[in-house]
Amino acid sequence: MKIVSTNIGEKKEINWKGKIVTTGIFKYSVDEPIFLDIEDVKGDAICNREHHGGVLQAVYGYSLKYYAYFKDLYPNLAFEMGIFGENLTIDDLDETKLHQGDTFKVGETILEVTVQRNPCMKLGVRFNDMKIVKQFWNTTFCGVYFKVLQTGFVKAGDVFEQIKSCPENPTIAELYVAKRIAKGM
Repeated sequence: MKIVSTNIGEKKEINWKGKIVTTGIFKYSVDEPIFLDIEDVKGDAICNREHHGGVLQAVYGYSLKYYAYFKDLYPNLAFEMGIFGENLTIDDLDETKLHQGDTFKVGETILEVTVQRNPCMKLGVRFNDMKIVKQFWNTTFCGVYFKVLQTGFVKAGDVFEQIKSCPENPTIAELYVAKRIAKGM
């Protein structure tokens, strides 16, 4: 796995069907390295700390290989790196092969796989279509949250070197499917 793009965003207020929604999901690729801290990515807005950020969800990674699937569903949408709200766009992230606790050295950091990303309405705001939320749930293309064990900078081109494997733990895809079933979806 390799970082294709590093992405951060500012806090935005969007008028969504007459209601003001505050979000940090509008992330865009940056050319300079980004600093992964214990609870978040420096310079990146997190507007809902109940569901994003914090020790177990400090960094969100999403796979570039899933972009094609959603581009087919939204051919008129301008797809840019970070459109899913991810901090790290990774070339070949695979939730069916990543287990909770798997640990990687990447750039100056050490990252541990923690949990899946459960989509919320703000993904619909970003896509300007709430159908994306259900479409996202109906895949295992959820992306991965990472805990930052060692802070530092990462940049596009940095490679994930696995330093700990936890095959005894559930995969991120298994956690995501269990959450989807629990929600009755």
